Amino acid sequence: MPAPAAHSAPSKPLDEKITINIGVVDLGQIDLLVQEGFYANRTDLIRTAIRNQLSAHADVVRQVVARKMLVLGIQHFSADDLRGVQAAGQTLQIRVLGLATIAPDVSPELALDTIDSLTVMGALHASAAVKAVLADRLR
Repeated sequence: MPAPAAHSAPSKPLDEKITINIGVVDLGQIDLLVQEGFYANRTDLIRTAIRNQLSAHADVVRQVVARKMLVLGIQHFSADDLRGVQAAGQTLQIRVLGLATIAPDVSPELALDTIDSLTVMGALHASAAVKAVLADRLR
């Protein structure tokens, strides 16, 4: 049985926060570019730099996504989706590059019965209880 189809999501998913350490010389150069009006703020420069790097490596990302059979983007699993998998007597091997969400009403037992493995490169949004029972199935 194929994985449940990705459901439509809000127009823009929530951003994930990350923390980076950066040298003072690099930070000074960033601040100079912001001060000179090249970027609105530090975050604008960092996001632009990340997007440029991702664009430069876009072919590699596409090849790996295809080779590893990853879903690129957002994939949501509702309790109904997982009950359908359970009724078919099957399990899922979830592979997502982006955001995987497991609905809040999915019980830990249903998750255990239906999710054989879970690979998420990006972010996983699920209840703490579901994350805990799937911890040994995370790749």
